[in-house]
Amino acid sequence: MKTTSIRHSFALGLMLALTACATRPAAAPDTPLPFPQAVTQATDALVAQVQAVPAILSFTTRGIVHDPTLDAESGQQTGVTRQLDTAMATQIGERYKQFGVLPFRSANLARAHYLLASTMARTAHASGPALRIDLALVELKTGTVVAQSSILAKDEALDHAPLPYYRDSPVLVKDRVSEGYVRTAATPRGQRGDAYYLERIATATVVEEATDLYNQARYREALGEYRSALAAPAGEQLRVLNGIYLATAKLGQAAEAEQAFGRVVAMGIAYRQLSVKFLFNPGTTQFWTDPRINSPYPMWLRQIARESTSAKVCMDIVGHTSRTGRASVNDALSLRRATDIQRRLIAESRELAARTNATGVGSRENLIGSGTDDGIDVLDRRVEFRIVPCK
Repeated sequence: MKTTSIRHSFALGLMLALTACATRPAAAPDTPLPFPQAVTQATDALVAQVQAVPAILSFTTRGIVHDPTLDAESGQQTGVTRQLDTAMATQIGERYKQFGVLPFRSANLARAHYLLASTMARTAHASGPALRIDLALVELKTGTVVAQSSILAKDEALDHAPLPYYRDSPVLVKDRVSEGYVRTAATPRGQRGDAYYLERIATATVVEEATDLYNQARYREALGEYRSALAAPAGEQLRVLNGIYLATAKLGQAAEAEQAFGRVVAMGIAYRQLSVKFLFNPGTTQFWTDPRINSPYPMWLRQIARESTSAKVCMDIVGHTSRTGRASVNDALSLRRATDIQRRLIAESRELAARTNATGVGSRENLIGSGTDDGIDVLDRRVEFRIVPCK
C-alpha cells in the first residue's frame, strides 16, 4: 500500500509538473528592461518551456551547447554579445541544475540534447535606444525549436565594440550560415531551425574554436584550425576564408594572404554582394592616412578588380557613410567615395569601365547606426559591391 501511494504521488507530481510546463510563459514586456533584468527574464522564459519535470524529479542532466551570440544586423560578435553569453551560462548553471551548458566544441555535439542560438539587434523604441534579444533552443536530434523567447532590453552603456576577429576583418562577414543562425534564433517553437545552418553545425564548432584562438592573438594555431575547417565537408565558408586571410596577414605571409583574400572576393561575387571596409579621412575621398590601416588597400583593390573581371560580372559600387552630419552632405560624400573606388578599379582593369556604376546612399543603409565614427560603426562607412545584371 505504501509503495502504491508513493508511485501515485510521483505520478501525480509528474502530471502536475508537465501541466505547469505546458502553460505558455508570460508575454515579454513591450517596454525595454535594464539589460541584466532582460537577460534573466528571457532565459527563464526559455528554460520554462523545456522543463519536463522539476529538478528534484529529474534523473539526468540535459546538455546545452551554445553557439555564441551574434549581432543580427552585422553578423558580428561584440563585447555585449559576449556579456549575454556569459550571463545566460551563469544563470542556467546556477538556477537550473537539470541542464548543463557545454562549450561549443565538436565533441560536445554528441553529448548535448540542445543547441542554443541567440541574437541581438538594435531597434527603435519611444523610450530610447533598445535591443531586441532572441533566444531559441533547438533539439539537436530533430532540428526542431523546442523553446523560443524574445525580449527588449535598454541599450545603455553596453559595449558594442567588435571582438578582434570582426574588428580586423576587411569585409562584412555575414554569409548564408550566419543568416541561417539569425533565422533560427527567431524561429517559433515547434518549427524546424534553418536547415542550411544546422547542416553545418559541426564545422561551425571548428570555426568558433579558430576564432577564439585568433581573438587571443594565437594566430598560428588559429590558422591551423581555419584550415581544418576549410577541409571539412561544407567548410568553404566566408568566415573560414576570411579567417585564413586574417591569420596569414598577421603572420606576415603576404602571398598566402593575398590568395586568401582573392577567395574571399570570389565568394562574395558568387554570393552577389561584397562589403569592404575602406576607411577614408573624414569628409574626403582620401584613404585613412595610417599605414597600419591602409597598407592592404592596393592588394584588396587588385583582387577585387581581378576576380570581378575574371567572373565577367557587372557591379554597382555603393558608397556608405555613418549617420553623423546632414543627409545631403552624406549622400554626396558617399557618391564621391564610390566614384573614387570605381576609378581605382578601372586603373587595375579597363574592362570594368563598362561593367561598373558608382552610387551613394549616405547613411540610409546603416548596419550599426551608432554615429560614433569609430571602430564600432566602421561597417556603416563601407563600400559595397553589388552584382547586377549586365545591360
